[in-house]
Amino acid sequence: MASYNSPTEKVDVMEAETVNASDRSGKGEFYDGKGIRAVPGTTLESFSHLDEKKILRKMDLRLIPMLALLYLLSFLDRGNIGNAKIEGLQEDLNLSPDQYNWCLTVFFFTYAAFEVPSNLLLKKLRPSVWLPTIMVAWGTVMTLMGIVRNYHGLLVARIFLGVTEAGLFPGVAYYLTMWYCRHEIQFRQALFFSAASIAGAFSGLLAFAIAKMDGTAGLEGWRWIFILEGIATVVAAVLAFFILQDFPETATFLTEEEKAFVVFRLKYQAQAGNIDTDQVQVAQAEDFKWKYVWSAFKDWQIWVSIIMYWGVVCPLYGISLFLPTIIKNLGYTANKAQLMTVPIYITAAILAVIVAYVSDRVGKRSPFIISLYCVLIVGFSMCISTSNPKVVYGGVFITACAIYPAFPGVISWLANNLSGSYKRSAGMAMQIGIGNLGGAMAANFYRQKDGPRYILGHALELGFIGAGIIAALVLVFSYIQINRKREAKVAQGELDQYSAEELSSKGDKALTWRYML
Repeated sequence: MASYNSPTEKVDVMEAETVNASDRSGKGEFYDGKGIRAVPGTTLESFSHLDEKKILRKMDLRLIPMLALLYLLSFLDRGNIGNAKIEGLQEDLNLSPDQYNWCLTVFFFTYAAFEVPSNLLLKKLRPSVWLPTIMVAWGTVMTLMGIVRNYHGLLVARIFLGVTEAGLFPGVAYYLTMWYCRHEIQFRQALFFSAASIAGAFSGLLAFAIAKMDGTAGLEGWRWIFILEGIATVVAAVLAFFILQDFPETATFLTEEEKAFVVFRLKYQAQAGNIDTDQVQVAQAEDFKWKYVWSAFKDWQIWVSIIMYWGVVCPLYGISLFLPTIIKNLGYTANKAQLMTVPIYITAAILAVIVAYVSDRVGKRSPFIISLYCVLIVGFSMCISTSNPKVVYGGVFITACAIYPAFPGVISWLANNLSGSYKRSAGMAMQIGIGNLGGAMAANFYRQKDGPRYILGHALELGFIGAGIIAALVLVFSYIQINRKREAKVAQGELDQYSAEELSSKGDKALTWRYML
């Protein structure tokens, strides 16, 4: 696979779309006020006077902190029911173990169902409008969850929490691909996703502190967990309306030339380095067509990646929803159980960023993903093999420290191998949406009657991790074979049969496309 890493490598532009354009740079690049439409002959060398690292730093500072905050609150709000449970939610609402598990499960049904539509709406309604809007909605639902009085009230609240939260994670995961190149994306995904790990740490700390409000205004401590965290989400959403940017073409913090450079470099990724410049694949048209969505549903790699996704998402939700309960059932008090989750999540967040940085530098995804899945097997094997609290806690610690670095890699790997913005949008939403049905399964892995050892839950996690490893290996060997076949066809001159427009329409199925391993 060849991709450019600096502004000095030349790639000729075949596309010439200049609507009300004027030459603002004096170098032959054309701008239309909505971004760049480059004329024939423009190359990356045209932007060699720009500092690429400085531009990336500007993007990081303006995008990542706000996105991380949004996801921190999202993950906090969907997982805090586990903290509320050990503070008395189940007893106060008279929930049976099965009823509690159903309240966890229904979230994922609506969460999965609304992810693809939400990602398509993201393109239509702009991220700076759509993301804060759904955030206000789920913050309101979360706040109202603090006043539910019975099983049915909690069940309905969790259903609507799934509807309103559905668009955030797939939306942001896709949104980042509209700013960063393939060899840069996992580090940014990890910075964003590590907020989930930090949320786990904050969840324990906040629950420990908020539970002290028990009896305030006549409400139990677990109710205040929902109410205060829901209000915090709404406040953050209001800020997001003013802070979030949409796409590089309209970024207020970039100059016109910087916008042009960011858009340009995104268009010419994953192309074989020995292709004649007259046949370089251009970016897929941004006009929406249902064929782009349909092509995602027909793409085999997305369905295989969903199985791989289950291999990490089932452990993720198993840990996030049940970690406080698992630790408490080892013999610790509720307060200590809340606090003992903190070092696990902090360590996992740090490792997620480190692994992502190395993965981007190496330009590989699969070696890290498969290795981390093997570490997951070690962690859950420790949990299932003994009732010793120290060994089980160590196993859970190891497991979390593999889950959080692996998750951004799984998301980034599929994003790296889908071409065309609408297909990538739909494909990522499918992976995350259908994949999150694994959360519905994981919500029922750790049954109350199986405590304190939870052998069934740990065994099921091991089974899904094994399936994830197999799926990852299938992708690796398939990508290697496809890349070799395309190189052979190019060497035989088959590329001459296609125009630039035909290559563009084929997206990641074009002879010029090389899958990332």
